[in-house]
Amino acid sequence: MKVLAVGDIVGEAGLSWFVSRIRALRKETGADFIAVNGENACGTGITGRQAGELLDAGADVITLGNHAFRRQEIFEELEDNPRILRPMNFAPQSPGQGWGEYETRFGTVQVINLIGRCNLDFGPDNPFLMVEKHLKNHPCRLTLVDFHAEATSEKLAMAYHLDGKVSALWGTHTHVQTSDGMVLPNGTGYLTDLGMTGPKYSVLGVEPQQSISMFRGDPRQNFKTAPGPRKLEGAVFTIDEKTGRCTAVQPLRLEEAGGK
Repeated sequence: MKVLAVGDIVGEAGLSWFVSRIRALRKETGADFIAVNGENACGTGITGRQAGELLDAGADVITLGNHAFRRQEIFEELEDNPRILRPMNFAPQSPGQGWGEYETRFGTVQVINLIGRCNLDFGPDNPFLMVEKHLKNHPCRLTLVDFHAEATSEKLAMAYHLDGKVSALWGTHTHVQTSDGMVLPNGTGYLTDLGMTGPKYSVLGVEPQQSISMFRGDPRQNFKTAPGPRKLEGAVFTIDEKTGRCTAVQPLRLEEAGGK
């Protein structure tokens, strides 16, 4: 079984690039299941329309992160659509669910969405303790985890914590693809960060000059998605459907032709 995990969709530019490429990419990679992080489809947050476009284009599940609730219109979708997940360790009264089970020709695939606590400016429940308890109550041979976190150490620690208990774990949130794709000793596939899907010439999807201005200390302004060619980043995890163990991790990057 092959799982394609796609890094954070950034703005309408990232959304349209995903929609235009994902069906062909499913064929090219042989992907049997596609997970995409959509929490930045609006820049910050996602709307019901955008979620619908991602699912209609071919995503099997959408995961979110710290901007999950920025757009209140997504609340109803989170309650009604089991294919849109928000981090499981948010407060229990939060709309939506943090995990789901999806039927495939290989059997049930469980997807868990978690958010980290290191350097993120709020206090969700402990993701290590919560996922540990969840897996005891909801074991599943094919389990995938999107850990939306800032610190590379927290992501890697979670991967070792779950090694052999889940099929694959990937990081999102930092929008920069890492080069450490690997299969851990007990069979869990891992990549610290998938990267992002959106403007190639940008700072995490934002116009570079706006980001420079912020770091210079200039008056703040609303961020704008950068123009120009786009990229799609992620990874393909090959999983033995009989054992649930990952056998290979292949980072992925597609770039749109064109200059700045």
